[in-house]
Amino acid sequence: MLVLRSGLTRALAARTLAPQVRSSFATGPRQYDGTFYEFRTYCLKPSKMNEFLENIKKNIHLRTAHSELVGFWSVEFGGRMNKVFHIWKYDNFAHRTEVRKSVAKNKDWQQFLTPNLALIDEQEFEITYLVPWCKLEKPAKEGVYELVIFQMKPGGPALWGDAFRRALNAHVDLGYSKLVGVFHTEYGALNRVHVLWWNESADSRAAGRHQSHEDPRVVAAGELFH
Repeated sequence: MLVLRSGLTRALAARTLAPQVRSSFATGPRQYDGTFYEFRTYCLKPSKMNEFLENIKKNIHLRTAHSELVGFWSVEFGGRMNKVFHIWKYDNFAHRTEVRKSVAKNKDWQQFLTPNLALIDEQEFEITYLVPWCKLEKPAKEGVYELVIFQMKPGGPALWGDAFRRALNAHVDLGYSKLVGVFHTEYGALNRVHVLWWNESADSRAAGRHQSHEDPRVVAAGELFH
């Protein structure tokens, strides 16, 4: 199902639940410091996917010299194909502004970036915070990553946080999967939560999901979306 790609890119499965309710505002508590995570998604021309990935692999060091790259993945299964997804970490918005200015002045990066923009069909980005009870984890070894996207009811973590946390812990505590991070969108598609999971292999991921479907704590999570 999910096949790990070698080098810079890793497999990523995206699964989106149908939106139930939308709101004009993202509300609720978030991390106390200003740290946020920028999610960037690029949809590439099918014939240019490999070319783009090879170019990124050779030149990404020019960009990571300016700010921290949490991860860079390509979609292997689920959702639209020929898509890459990456997460950047910033201390605050002033930090992001300074980074963007520095990157714009980096002639080597701009020389790489300009021709590669022609390989991209669409770009999307979101500003997200980790939910207050979550810390970003970094798996000790390579594996299979899965990004699950939930469209939540308006109100933010203050409304759905406790129940959602219990549902996620049901996966983690019983060893169904390992949690990398839970991100709540602040700018972009509002009331959206990204849950990033890690599994040792596609088979272990499949086994964990089959078992979790029989767990009442996981089943109860469905009540959050009705």
